[in-house]
Amino acid sequence: MFRRERDENLQDWPALRAHLQEHGLEMDLAIRPRQFSAGFGNLNYLIAIDGKQWVLRRPPAGELPPGANDMQREFTILQNLWKAFPLAPQAIHFSADKAILGAPFLIMEYRPGLVIGGILPASPVLTQEQRYALGNTLVSVLAQLHSVDTDAVGLGGLGRPAGMLSRMIDGWERRAALAAGTAAPEGLTRLAGWLRKNLPEQQPARLLHSDFKLDNVILDPLTLQPRAVIDWDMGTRGDPLVDLATLLSYWTEAGDPPAMHQLGQMPTAQQGFHTRREVAELYALKTGADISALRFYRVLTMLKLTVIFMQLHAQFLRGVPSTDRYRTFGTLAHGLLDFTEEIALGNAN
Repeated sequence: MFRRERDENLQDWPALRAHLQEHGLEMDLAIRPRQFSAGFGNLNYLIAIDGKQWVLRRPPAGELPPGANDMQREFTILQNLWKAFPLAPQAIHFSADKAILGAPFLIMEYRPGLVIGGILPASPVLTQEQRYALGNTLVSVLAQLHSVDTDAVGLGGLGRPAGMLSRMIDGWERRAALAAGTAAPEGLTRLAGWLRKNLPEQQPARLLHSDFKLDNVILDPLTLQPRAVIDWDMGTRGDPLVDLATLLSYWTEAGDPPAMHQLGQMPTAQQGFHTRREVAELYALKTGADISALRFYRVLTMLKLTVIFMQLHAQFLRGVPSTDRYRTFGTLAHGLLDFTEEIALGNAN
């Protein structure tokens, strides 16, 4: 749950305490802040303020990819969304002043619980029936999110829904070239061309999480019911099938190629979990969404995932991360790219 103390990315806690005091918040430094261990991007710390536990959230050090790790966007969402979507933690403070911690940051409600990443927990042991129920829960939460009336919670102006799909194609192709340092890989250029030729009519805009997956849902350890949905720094309004396809891009199946298993984001290759097709059909049943163009969204979000791992590998090559777990991400990105081309050709789902 927490990093070892020697592996933590230390922050200037006295500077934070002084800043919070100016805003009527008393941080207790007698209780040592602890860094959470999960995640590839933002840094998260458990801190004590006014006798309660809260989460400090800030971007990683170094140059950030365009549009990523947006603390102000996340704060805006979490200030408002809890009113209509109780699984969203409430944010209580934001600062854009980089002089305090070196980057913008926010402070939000802490909701403890079970977080399941790429490996099923040793305890509690999940039965196959519980795994299936967990899949149902994920789809239900996503459908609930997409039913939120954004105007009613003050988020009607979030993002730019019009033309979203075209901008995503252009943006991720451009980021791939930046990550590669030269031109984007040929396969990615081919996929961008395929996406432009197969661009569907956009679905009506809904509130999107933009990185919805199992480890961004905090669960009750006993009932496996959701307690919170976290990591909103890429939240926006747009086509809801992008959110569905993002979930599917992490949803590994037993027969997938090695790259999908190396991805290791969700334990869905284990027996009991839904297939990707079952997830999509369940979402359509719950929302009434037309998923006939789902292949387009699958290719788009798999391309996005490929580029993200290209970016992470580029960070490793620049020496930015404090760990070498990014070392293999270049190979992983190539494997994901190959799988995405198979999806575009109709040889995979």
